[in-house]
Amino acid sequence: MTGARVPAAPAFEVRLPDLGTPGEVTVLEVLVKVGDLVEQEQALLTLESEKATMDVPATTAGKVSRILVRSGDKVATGTPVLELEETGQVVAAEGGRAPMPAATAQASPRQREPYGGEPYLDTVPIKPLKTDVAAEHDAAVPDSTPAAAPSPEPTSFDYEVLVIGAGPGGYTAAFRAADLGLKVALVERWPTLGGVCLNVGCIPSKALLHAAKVIEDARAMAAHGIEFGAPTIDAARLRDWKNKVVGRLTTGLTGLARQRKVTVIRGVAVFANSHAANVTGEDGNGQRVTFAHCVIAAGSESLRLPGLPDDPRIIDSTGALELDLPQRMLVVGGGIIGLEMATVYAALGVKVGVVELTDGLMPGCDRDLVRPLEKRISTRYETVMLRTRVTGIEALSEGLRVTFEGEKATGPQLYDRVLIAVGRTPNGKRLQCEAAGIVVNDRGYIPVDRQQRTNVPHIFAIGDVVGQPMLAHKATHEAKVAAEVIAGHKRFFDARAIPSVAYTDPEVAWAGLTETEAKAKGIAFEKAVFPWAASGRSLANGRDEGFTKLLFDPQTHRVIGGGIVGTSAGDLISEVVLAIEMGADAADIGLTIHPHPTLSETVAMAAEAFDGTLTDLYLPKRTTASK
Repeated sequence: MTGARVPAAPAFEVRLPDLGTPGEVTVLEVLVKVGDLVEQEQALLTLESEKATMDVPATTAGKVSRILVRSGDKVATGTPVLELEETGQVVAAEGGRAPMPAATAQASPRQREPYGGEPYLDTVPIKPLKTDVAAEHDAAVPDSTPAAAPSPEPTSFDYEVLVIGAGPGGYTAAFRAADLGLKVALVERWPTLGGVCLNVGCIPSKALLHAAKVIEDARAMAAHGIEFGAPTIDAARLRDWKNKVVGRLTTGLTGLARQRKVTVIRGVAVFANSHAANVTGEDGNGQRVTFAHCVIAAGSESLRLPGLPDDPRIIDSTGALELDLPQRMLVVGGGIIGLEMATVYAALGVKVGVVELTDGLMPGCDRDLVRPLEKRISTRYETVMLRTRVTGIEALSEGLRVTFEGEKATGPQLYDRVLIAVGRTPNGKRLQCEAAGIVVNDRGYIPVDRQQRTNVPHIFAIGDVVGQPMLAHKATHEAKVAAEVIAGHKRFFDARAIPSVAYTDPEVAWAGLTETEAKAKGIAFEKAVFPWAASGRSLANGRDEGFTKLLFDPQTHRVIGGGIVGTSAGDLISEVVLAIEMGADAADIGLTIHPHPTLSETVAMAAEAFDGTLTDLYLPKRTTASK
């Protein structure tokens, strides 16, 4: 249904559009109040999902007559959020979805929904790569796409493939394309390859989390008769070790690029037209690079709350990795990123507080999986304030004065550091995509099809910039699909499950269907849980607070989801992911001989609990089917 111009009318309900995120999301902030006049595309609400926040724009101008939600509420697609009195602007399409850009509509008569991401466009027929002539040049850019600068008409291009962004997705796309015999250039704004994940994200944080684990394990041994004494923390040496880990990997990537003859261009790239990009280096000098195909792997960046003072003591996750250890630190945001950094700093002796707007830590994860983590940190962190928000931060010479509002709010508190970890936002709007005719939605995501094509068929997009979940392992798989499609192979991104892991203490991991999602959508499932209190290996490790949970299809008994909380949960979840991908049922897992005593055998024991063959515990043969 397309938008239509209508005269002013009585108040009508504004419903939450399809956000491309499974299950419910949380209302982080209501940005308007009753009586406000809003313009079309003006942000009405800010929502929070697992690792990112997003704004919900107005699809028509009007006056706010009633607000139906408040901060902390859980909402899903179609939920009424407010009422507007129209002023005669374009009305949203039926169901609350704003009309799709005409370019998207022409490229895709219907929409597919990817795993937790943005809408997929329908697949464009595969064409073999041709670079001797501009055979595909502008062929698939419909007239209704955003106006683009005229493209060149050369008989050849500088590169067969240009990859923008050298994070895990970007360098994977570049290397795979090179392995397939294509001439590739890789553009990166960082001095080293690896992007955010390798330089200031996944890898350095895990190095520090390992150090934190060693400290906590040493402390725990006192209860078993082995005491090491209080640790002496040399932050500079710890920082150097973390940097060496990163340096070893970035150096390795540089070598791999050289071996594959991938040209690395340092600088920031923006599109000049559908077959060219302008790259500007740190020195301000630029160059134009032409390409037959392009892969956008521009990633995302940390969100910063509006209205905060410009003070170096207010940091994001990148700043937290510098390990300037304070006496007292507040983490704003109880998601995965914030909790991982809290784990590190608490182990290093910092008094840590966490403030989270919603009613639980780690939104998007089943509450039972989070409970062991909440119990453990309740005695290790200075405070955990749920259903509470920061209302102000004042920069003083003696520290940062933070004020709160909400159920667990305290009076003003003074902190040495404040870590803002409220999510990430995609970089889709930083590339001047309109110059190439590429559709970018209001939140900065680039819609793609199952072959990672944008609405411009020779331009692909992967990773954080195409939607949730913002995870490196998703990006690398999308990257291989894009590279192989460019090379003429018939490939699709068709993941049944994408695992999520919080490398906290204990670790929390899940994959496939969650209980929360199943109940919200009315999907029938049966559940089996094996508590780690009955695991010999967990008891020997002195960490028996965890458990393994599997969800099964009631009819086929196939695994459709699972979650693990406990030490090494991030490693153990892979078996659950494989089971989902392979269509394994409870018997397949239970009859597979696992080594004993191990934590991995808890997956088999959960399957045995479902099948009624478990002997390590006395449990009912089958849990009741749930909806």
